[in-house]
Amino acid sequence: MPLTKTIKQTEQQDDGTTVSDGITFYEQKRADGTPDGMQKRSDGKGDISKEELRKERIHRILEDPPTKEQLEIELHRVRGIRKGFEALRGILMAVITAAAAAALAATLFLPILRIYGTSMTPTLDEHDVVMAVKTDKISQGELVAFYFNNKILVKRVIAGPGQWVDIDSDGNVSVDGRALDEPYLQTKSKGTTTDIDYPYQVPDGKYFVMGDHREVSVDSRNSEIGCVGKDQLVGRIVFRVWPLQHLGPVK
Repeated sequence: MPLTKTIKQTEQQDDGTTVSDGITFYEQKRADGTPDGMQKRSDGKGDISKEELRKERIHRILEDPPTKEQLEIELHRVRGIRKGFEALRGILMAVITAAAAAALAATLFLPILRIYGTSMTPTLDEHDVVMAVKTDKISQGELVAFYFNNKILVKRVIAGPGQWVDIDSDGNVSVDGRALDEPYLQTKSKGTTTDIDYPYQVPDGKYFVMGDHREVSVDSRNSEIGCVGKDQLVGRIVFRVWPLQHLGPVK
């Protein structure tokens, strides 16, 4: 309910008579029953406005000012709060900077890749997450990631520029006339999609790559993919980060 107040205003006329005029206005009550802009007095003597409350507090301070020790304690408390906020801000800035640096490093130097498909089993399974290192120094037997048709493929390097590759009907691979020892294979296969003639010489500046699941992998044995150039390389696969039970270096 609104609070109604009536103010009587009087005015003295020339003939000596007094005229009264009643002015009525409304104020909204607060939750504690006092009008808006008013507060209950702590001593229970009625209502007090905010301005009067401010003046009363100032008066109390002037009557009983804080001691030097109290001021020093309050100053120490305020400084402690400020130092705490500054320390928190420093920690947050350090975390943000570290996260940004890690993201930048991951993009530029240590790409993180997810494996799709089964062409690299049993070495890498589908949905494994691996880390690559940006490099243009690639050696035989290493796993590399490379761009192909807006996708990233992962295969194993079999031969480098200028080397001769031969694969017999049983899937045995030889490079420059020497049979490769491939303990990472479960089964050997010449492949079902190969369309090149053997022996095959790797072009200059390129690498002959194959998946470890030789029967299903589409790789350099197929002319559609062909050999991989250095300009296609994403990096060398060095570490598996997921799943955790298989966390560790990749060979």
